Amino acid sequence: MIIRKMNLGDVSAIAELERLCFSDPWSENSIASEVANPLSYWLVAEVDGVVAGYVGSQTVLDASDMMNLAVSPDYRRQGIGQALVEALVEYLRENKVIALLLEVRVSNAPAIALYKSLGFELVGCRPKYYHNPREDALILRKELI
Repeated sequence: MIIRKMNLGDVSAIAELERLCFSDPWSENSIASEVANPLSYWLVAEVDGVVAGYVGSQTVLDASDMMNLAVSPDYRRQGIGQALVEALVEYLRENKVIALLLEVRVSNAPAIALYKSLGFELVGCRPKYYHNPREDALILRKELI
């Protein structure tokens, strides 16, 4: 597995993973706009030339928001999600970011377990945050310093 920074050539593969993994996926245009966004940092996990997963974040001042994390169903339970988050955390620490926050569906037990194993802590809840289906989001935070 190779973890590298996302580029424009990855956009269609990431959009396909969005459609596979989420009920309200980002469009190709939205993903492509992240490549040029100076506040954003996205990583791709590649296995044998295939985009197996990705993580995207956006940093404002000294805090970052993990916007998206997805791993292809064909590559789950192989440590790819964990490796992506760890690589993102390493990059953010190197760039003096002090905290990483994220929202996760209350029903997404595998993701919640992953995040908690990586040191994220519950700091709040956003009622009815998600659509398709309507669902609350847990807000998790990891201190990076």
